[in-house]
Amino acid sequence: MQEEITKAIEILKSGGTILYPTDTIWGIGCDATNEEAVKKVFEIKGRAESKSLIILIDNETKLNRYLKDIPALAYDLIDCSEKPLTIIYSDAKNLAKNIINEDGSIGIRIVKDEFCKKLIEKFGKPIVSTSANISGDPTPECFKEINPIILSRVDYVVNLRQNETSKNQPSGIIKLGMSGEVKVIRK
Repeated sequence: MQEEITKAIEILKSGGTILYPTDTIWGIGCDATNEEAVKKVFEIKGRAESKSLIILIDNETKLNRYLKDIPALAYDLIDCSEKPLTIIYSDAKNLAKNIINEDGSIGIRIVKDEFCKKLIEKFGKPIVSTSANISGDPTPECFKEINPIILSRVDYVVNLRQNETSKNQPSGIIKLGMSGEVKVIRK
């Protein structure tokens, strides 16, 4: 695992893109603070830049690096969630401009997966995570379902868990308002 983390970090630091296993489905990722790298992710997916992407961080103490304000309810939701949960927050900061939604919001998931956690911790920055599919195509539930076009477009494919056949699902997504409003986007 350490060798794969080292290789992935090398690519991320150079502004490249990776295909990697996450705590949910396989993701296309890059340095979430690098505007050119984020642009590459949109190009790989054939996705309009007006569509949102999410970022992964390794622990909740880093939320304040990327958000102006954090609703108190966020910490309770993170602690109570049994499955991976992406929370959309208002007022993102310190991220690539093209990853922040037009309304200033950003979706953030705190990973529990050992590989992702160590990768993000050692990289020291958040990583983009978007499903490993061409925009509009079905989301692959395991590595073997990933379109070869995606495999050929990323700069590095992490060599871990590629033979797993279990069907994985995307995270739940909720939008959290500063006054505690909760809107379920995806269960």
